[in-house]
Amino acid sequence: MRTHHCNELRESHIDSESTLVGWVQSTRDHGGVIFIDLRDREGLTQVVFRPEEDSEVAKLSHTLREEDVLSITGKVSKRLEGTANDKLGTGQIEIVASELKILNKAEVLPFRLDKEMSNEDLRMKYRYLDLRRPRMSRNLKLRHRASKATRDFLDEGGFLEIETPILSKSTPEGARDFLVPSRLNGGKFYALPQAPQQYKQLLMVAGVEKYFQIARCFRDEDLRADRQPEFTQIDIEASFVDREDIIKTTEGLLARVFKETLDKEIPTSFQRMTWHEAMDKYGSDKPDLRFGMEITDLADVFATSGFKVFSGALESGGVVKAINAKGFACITTGQINNLTEIAKLHGAKGLAFIKVEGGEWKSPIVKFFSDEEKAALTEKMGMEEGDLILFGAGDWETSSEVLGRVRLACANYLNLFEGNDSLEFLWVTDFPLLAFSPEENRWVAVHHPFTRPKADDLELLKSGEFKNVRAEAYDVVLNGHELGGGSIRIHESDLQATMFDALGISKEEQTEMFSHILDAFKFGAPPHGGIALGLDRLVMLLAGETSIREVIAFPKNNRGADLMSQSPAEVEFKQLRDLYLKSTARRKEEAIVESTNEDLKPTEA
Repeated sequence: MRTHHCNELRESHIDSESTLVGWVQSTRDHGGVIFIDLRDREGLTQVVFRPEEDSEVAKLSHTLREEDVLSITGKVSKRLEGTANDKLGTGQIEIVASELKILNKAEVLPFRLDKEMSNEDLRMKYRYLDLRRPRMSRNLKLRHRASKATRDFLDEGGFLEIETPILSKSTPEGARDFLVPSRLNGGKFYALPQAPQQYKQLLMVAGVEKYFQIARCFRDEDLRADRQPEFTQIDIEASFVDREDIIKTTEGLLARVFKETLDKEIPTSFQRMTWHEAMDKYGSDKPDLRFGMEITDLADVFATSGFKVFSGALESGGVVKAINAKGFACITTGQINNLTEIAKLHGAKGLAFIKVEGGEWKSPIVKFFSDEEKAALTEKMGMEEGDLILFGAGDWETSSEVLGRVRLACANYLNLFEGNDSLEFLWVTDFPLLAFSPEENRWVAVHHPFTRPKADDLELLKSGEFKNVRAEAYDVVLNGHELGGGSIRIHESDLQATMFDALGISKEEQTEMFSHILDAFKFGAPPHGGIALGLDRLVMLLAGETSIREVIAFPKNNRGADLMSQSPAEVEFKQLRDLYLKSTARRKEEAIVESTNEDLKPTEA
């Protein structure tokens, strides 16, 4: 239906005839001469309707409004002197229309497409309109190019793209499963995969050797800006590899993606840091390295301090740490209160601080410090006029995380991210294999139950010293965001059973839930490992967005709902009956209302 798209015509096309199709971006009436910007997914072209060219076409152009769908034919002409638009690729030319077909009229829009809006629910309800915005169209193209670059790179490396099942089996892997009832097997349920973890390991047992998949994954968990109930990951697994092989492949893949999408060269050897180093220096297992403000240990300064909060923490085996938010002594009371709330939210009892202003230390805790402690603190923290020192005291992990959160908040207050387009990649390695969950009163896998312990720590795992067991696990981080994580896997049945024992999974449960993978390992499973990269998060960072909803065509909102299609939704009774299910939601609602009414006084009821 077209000869060119709306970002194709240039001065070299002048005096030729062209047919364009697209949507009306805007209309302008200049004394009877109508100008419109015609838009398709590639860009804009200005079209002019002049009565002297064709009076009927010009008359029809007066009826046009935004988002009408048109087909236009006319001659490519040079714009009049002084009217060119250097910001547009087509800004030197215009189409003088000789033919106009209105393919579809648009009703009045629920919102303007040429302006940003903060009402996300309205955008989600009319997502098909929201996606017409050039920014959103750009994001979808960026996602396509990232996916294509991924496929091309991995294909060149000998990886096979293989699909794994969406209807799977529910297993304990960290988050809640989405369950799907089976009509053919009454009372039984499939689970949507949180990740293709077991299937890709079984493909290694099958001799595939190199696998990848741009895989759909599902997790029933609380949502936030970088989390969706259904998401996409670049899933990679390979046999006869070690950690360095996976790291090299991942660095090469990311270099290809950044080159193909943004035409940016990135290093193919990223900085590395152990999990303990990352937590100790930055208070995060995904530290943002675009700014300093490192956490400093002050045990040697306050070991015998008269300030009991600090000396008491050290005597009980804890730590005293601090960060220097340089130039932030101008912090307001409200900002201090906000930082204190952040600290409390992550386990601290409060947040001690010192402001260096007018040559003085302003803080309620300074009176407890000796002159020697002040001198040592000044030297160790590099304290200068205008600095703000923020302290954490207590156990090592809590104090580190508290200061890590406070560090990021200070960076936001100081605008350290604005205009900072640097790309700071990092590998975080040697994670703990297990962590104790007070809620469940048991040890849980930090990554997943198929992660291999480091060879040096195998005896610790077998002897039950779980706290000190490190994993052959690694995460790749960019600017404070985890792009992906992976590990070298367990490939021996006996070691996998030992891991399940540590997780408190009984022999019966192991047989019921994991017999397929335990049995597979008995038939010559090769050493293998891999990684999964979050495609949504990667594209979000490529696009410079702050939410993955901006790079997903049809996302759910922060309540897990699709306002456009109105899902999730109730279903017919017959559908439930066919699945041997009974809904108790309405009965629960009625019970809540009834119990509430009983609690009210007669006059209130």
